[in-house]
Amino acid sequence: MTARMTKMTTAASSCASFLIKILLRASFLCLLCLSEKACVVHGADEITLPVSSLFPSPNCKASTTNGSSTLKLVHKHGPCSPLFNGELANYTQFLLEDSARAKWIRSQFSGTNTANDLKGSAVSVQAKYGPGGESYLVTIGLGTPKKDLTLLFDTGSALTWTQCEPCIGSCYNQTEAIFDPSQSSSYANTSCSSPSCSQLPSGTGRQPGCIDSTCVYDQRYGDRESFTMGFFATETLTLSPTDVISGFQFGCGQNNQGNFKEFAGLLGLARDRISLVEQSATKYGRSFSYCLPPSISSTGYLTFGKGSVTSASVSFTPISMVSQSSIFYGIDIIGISVGGKPLSIPSTVFSNAGTIIDSGTTITQLPPTAYSALRSAFRQAMTKYKMSTPASSFDTCYDLSGSTMVTVPVITFSFNGPIDINLDPSGVLILVDPSKVCLAFASSGDDRDLSIYGNIQQRSFEVVYDVAGGRIGFGAQGCS
Repeated sequence: MTARMTKMTTAASSCASFLIKILLRASFLCLLCLSEKACVVHGADEITLPVSSLFPSPNCKASTTNGSSTLKLVHKHGPCSPLFNGELANYTQFLLEDSARAKWIRSQFSGTNTANDLKGSAVSVQAKYGPGGESYLVTIGLGTPKKDLTLLFDTGSALTWTQCEPCIGSCYNQTEAIFDPSQSSSYANTSCSSPSCSQLPSGTGRQPGCIDSTCVYDQRYGDRESFTMGFFATETLTLSPTDVISGFQFGCGQNNQGNFKEFAGLLGLARDRISLVEQSATKYGRSFSYCLPPSISSTGYLTFGKGSVTSASVSFTPISMVSQSSIFYGIDIIGISVGGKPLSIPSTVFSNAGTIIDSGTTITQLPPTAYSALRSAFRQAMTKYKMSTPASSFDTCYDLSGSTMVTVPVITFSFNGPIDINLDPSGVLILVDPSKVCLAFASSGDDRDLSIYGNIQQRSFEVVYDVAGGRIGFGAQGCS
């Protein structure tokens, strides 16, 4: 018995020594790489990373791309953007825009008058919704010969449009030259009697007009100030030297006003007949994927086609129908865990109105009951850090100015499948100013409100839209 106990004691001692060596090695590696912003130590229920890794770099870092049908994707306010002017993002402004976008999205399900609703809110005083906020850009070619145009890509919009000369109404300032259809040999207006003209209402929510037998589109973005109107037309769309789509239907904007700035228009990837997804169905099989980089200083990608998946392992959840007429992609959240512990959230909280995944909404917005549970568990796990004052809609913020490392609990979203997705640290904390980071979630305001899974929580994942197969996948470490 004594010999056996001695062996057990020796084994336990060896195991403890081994664990201590691992911890010391991890700590040593972190000390070595603090200046490189690269060291992340994963535990079972928490992640430790340098505070410096939360700060964007002034220099652009290229990331993973895949295949010929790939567009480089960049953050609108990052140094990789062709529109970058050296100014960092104004987080107060983008949060206001984000809140307004969420109101606009929910109005599509409730049928409320968003313009009146926004005018009565604090949001409308400082920001109106137009495609903006913490959005991402891609550069495509349009026309023959092609002209490069930088567009916001948006899974929550169906119509692709760009500003067009001669700007009969008005055009806002954009960095690139405005597209001139008279200089393209492949441009053609769509007639009012064309079947494609009659398809506009499902994608834009408004009836088309008609001027001299030419179909006129009208796309509004939730208020009376942000809109684009113009000719519905066809043109040659170039995604890469080998990926060219002839007869692509788009909006040639002649009157464009509101909260638009510098970018040339929008690339619509929503669920609708006029979106790029449907128009390229024969070529790409209604499939695309993207990866939003973990930092605004890195590049990601937007790739089309079923062979576009790059992540070694992708977990899929079914696309749900949040509304019969919805252009949005629905997904079903069935639970949330913090630090490996499932939160006590009634199942009806997420099933009341459902959830959509949206590339154009920045912050994930949860029903108050779910958000309160998440916030409480997160605060409990972060008690060793000094809390800071709230920042706009962020009410859980910390002052990490005296820390070199920060340990955050792993936040896991469980979707119908079932599948579990552990968020990247860049999807948990957001830097608001040099001395303040905040929990990157917000409350929707009412448990009956639609939940929105925003783009910050999608960072670093390859998000795969297998629309033909009725499913959306998440692959960890899709880009870095």
